[in-house]
Amino acid sequence: MSQRRLGTAALALGIVVLTDVLRVFLPSVITIFGQAASTPAELLGAFAVGWFVLALAAPALVARVGPATVGVTAALVLGAARLALTAAPGGRAQLWLASAGLFAGLVWLAATAARVAHPLPGLVLGLTASALGHALLGTYDLVWWERWPAWVASVAVVAALLATETALGRGRSATLPVDGAGPPVDDHAPPNRRAWLLVGPALLLGGMVALSPAVAISAMSYWYGEAGTAAPPPFALAPLGVAAPLFLLGALTPVRPRWRAVPPVLLLAGALLFGYGPPTLLTFAILASAAGLGGCLGLAADGPSSQRAVRTGTGPAYAVVGGMLVFAVAALVYYAAYDLGYPNEWVPAVVAALTGVVAMRGVTASGGHRPSPGEPAPGLPQRRLAVLAAVVALAAAWLHGPWLVASNRGGPPERVRLVAYNIRMGFGLDGRLDLTALDRAVGRADVVVLSEVDRGWLLNGGHDTLGLLAARLGMPYVFAPAADPLWGDAVLSRWPVQRARTRPLPAVGAPTGAQALGVTVDLSAGVRLAVVSTHLQPPPGADPVVQARAVADFATGYADGAPLVVAGDLNTEPGDPAFTAFTSAGLVDALAAARPLPTSPADDPHEQIDHVFVSPDLTAADAAAVPGTASDHLPVAVTLTLPDR
Repeated sequence: MSQRRLGTAALALGIVVLTDVLRVFLPSVITIFGQAASTPAELLGAFAVGWFVLALAAPALVARVGPATVGVTAALVLGAARLALTAAPGGRAQLWLASAGLFAGLVWLAATAARVAHPLPGLVLGLTASALGHALLGTYDLVWWERWPAWVASVAVVAALLATETALGRGRSATLPVDGAGPPVDDHAPPNRRAWLLVGPALLLGGMVALSPAVAISAMSYWYGEAGTAAPPPFALAPLGVAAPLFLLGALTPVRPRWRAVPPVLLLAGALLFGYGPPTLLTFAILASAAGLGGCLGLAADGPSSQRAVRTGTGPAYAVVGGMLVFAVAALVYYAAYDLGYPNEWVPAVVAALTGVVAMRGVTASGGHRPSPGEPAPGLPQRRLAVLAAVVALAAAWLHGPWLVASNRGGPPERVRLVAYNIRMGFGLDGRLDLTALDRAVGRADVVVLSEVDRGWLLNGGHDTLGLLAARLGMPYVFAPAADPLWGDAVLSRWPVQRARTRPLPAVGAPTGAQALGVTVDLSAGVRLAVVSTHLQPPPGADPVVQARAVADFATGYADGAPLVVAGDLNTEPGDPAFTAFTSAGLVDALAAARPLPTSPADDPHEQIDHVFVSPDLTAADAAAVPGTASDHLPVAVTLTLPDR
């Protein structure tokens, strides 16, 4: 294999492994370093961004030691950390392994940038392969599987990365002195700093919207919901079957001069739709941003680099580390808004605009031409790759439908077992995404009310936690967004549901949004049960009484005389004003017989903040808080006897 193609293969494989590590590092910062939201957001951000700042020393290390030695060593540490994460039991070991893997990945990127002139093919293939692999896994990473197939696949990818890195390093040592002087190994072509600068923004925009399987699932689910809610769609991953080919074609197909402004405009439009558009337009945000991001990467590859970059190779190394710092800062600014309470919709749009500017500057600097014949970029069969990407994505869509169907199960029951659970985006106190533990905590429930449901936040690893849990339980869901289209509350039911409605709640100074989701469970033969799921967000230092009154008013009006349940993480204790707001509305504490019933924190519960309220015609029994650490809350369960018909 030529050095040029070795560089492409090594970069693609490294992007896949680095992305795997990022999907563990980011949620580990929140759930392990963050200690169940008790750590200030500023300290969390400093810890996360600090690793990217530290990597700014990597280009100097590469210049001093040599890119071949640094690249192979960093790839070895990256691969070892990735494999160790598969075996890690969670906790601080997971946090530090992920941090070490991230830092090694950043150093590896700097070394790769110093010796691979054309990052576009490897970057595009790596981003696409990572997205399609995540789709085939249903967004449930191999790291969390704890089964032998995860080891086989992980070892194969890491071994391939180390093999290509070693071969690339040998070729480099034959043509480049150890101090890093001389031309890069990639066919002695000048490296492109602009393309390397966009690695970080591409990882951010791809992971947040353009190439995220979980976001594609969420986008499709809004087409099957009603009144702003979402429900399980067939072929949930179908948007990725279009987005991935658009991304590949946009990046690898030369753009005619008069159309070169189209990719930046598409990328910006997709980012604006993602930030400001309604959930039903999320599909269009994915497609526009995928096509635009690919096109911008292709345009950036047009631009030449300075002679200093050609001589030392440090220019691209600084560019790629700087671009990854943009990734870290933009992700921090976007997601910290949900703790600090400022608008964040503009963040993806700003990153998209900056990406477009860098791409267009590359075109301007090169006079609108691709690299000359003396500076060849590795050719790829873009049409065949696009078709292959579409086939893989559609196969994943068929494999992970989800094919969830509810039925009336032979007539109305006398009793319904209901569980209310704040699942903390699916991550337990040990920082691991453990679907088995979540399934065990829910048990044999008939109706499940969930709070803090994540459907694709990059911060939490880009998983569709709701879809994964619903498929495991075999229960269809209704989801309502609270903070944004990807984070909110849900109701799962073994019986069909009707009349899904969601109402935003007053913010009253709370940084994170809140809503009330009402669904009507059809128990057949005219028997109905109204269920309202909510997660109250108290203003700083105050009780969420204003939101509680809004929920009680919405719930009683929504039920319209039918038996009613209101449940969720209400962030209020018995006797507090918000708690009293529900009882004053005529609802009954369904957990009263089991009080005190603390639910938070899960490892040492002493706060009673998760509740179930019912209308007086429902009889509650067997109330319990189920022990476990699959979340930072304990689920509360209660059996409800329906009124005589």
